[in-house]
Amino acid sequence: MLKDKKIGFIGGGNMAEALIKGLLAGGMPAGDLAVAEPVAERRTFLHDRYGVNVSGDNRGVAADSNILFLAVKPQMAEPVLAGLAGVVGPATLLVSIMAGVKTSTIEAAFATGVKVVRVMPNTPSLVLEGATALCSGANATTDDLTTARRIFELVGKACIVEEKLIDAVTGLSGSGPAFVLTFIEALSDAGVKNGLPRDIATSLAAQTVYGTARLLLETHEHPAMLRDKVTSPGGTTIAGLHVLEKEGFRGTVINAVDAATARSKELAGGK
Repeated sequence: MLKDKKIGFIGGGNMAEALIKGLLAGGMPAGDLAVAEPVAERRTFLHDRYGVNVSGDNRGVAADSNILFLAVKPQMAEPVLAGLAGVVGPATLLVSIMAGVKTSTIEAAFATGVKVVRVMPNTPSLVLEGATALCSGANATTDDLTTARRIFELVGKACIVEEKLIDAVTGLSGSGPAFVLTFIEALSDAGVKNGLPRDIATSLAAQTVYGTARLLLETHEHPAMLRDKVTSPGGTTIAGLHVLEKEGFRGTVINAVDAATARSKELAGGK
């Protein structure tokens, strides 16, 4: 599906780098990838590390791309989109990873009916284990959405949702890595409190979370069923679970995702 395609990136930050890694691992020639990045040091790094074409010229990269990733911070959306006017048309698929920027906002920046796919990835994409949700704008086709999804499947798992659900995705999987890291840190702290060296405690905590996630994804069992398998009657696990329930662990996690989702909606309302 990506054969003979030229892919460009406006912005060469961490997410762009993750996608470049995934595309190269998937067999995309480095010569078919181009990055427009304002920081010279970052351009040098991307070229030397991955062999991709680099430039400081957004319009030049856009003009030569069949698929163009908008990988800049959302506060840069307005000037970046204005700078691409007259270069991007219906033949180019725009894939936006600008958090909070609606497809309608991007479409309105161009005189022609541009095709837009909006994406909410997350930071584990940097190690090709991301969780991504995609939605399409008014002019993007099913094939466009499928193309974008397959690209993000190179850096993890991807699913398609309606745009109205993107804020919920932001609250869950977009902000979720921070919640999971806080949990891992707490597990590590608990290990240290009970006598484990810090490096061993952190390693055990991280591997426990990683391994449990893989177990869930590969067995497709309900989390409660897998939890029951390690919860013996009168044992250590049920004693710990009792404390989590007593202290409102589950409700606190739900409230955290609710708060992140609400904030995403607030930020989107201003764009």
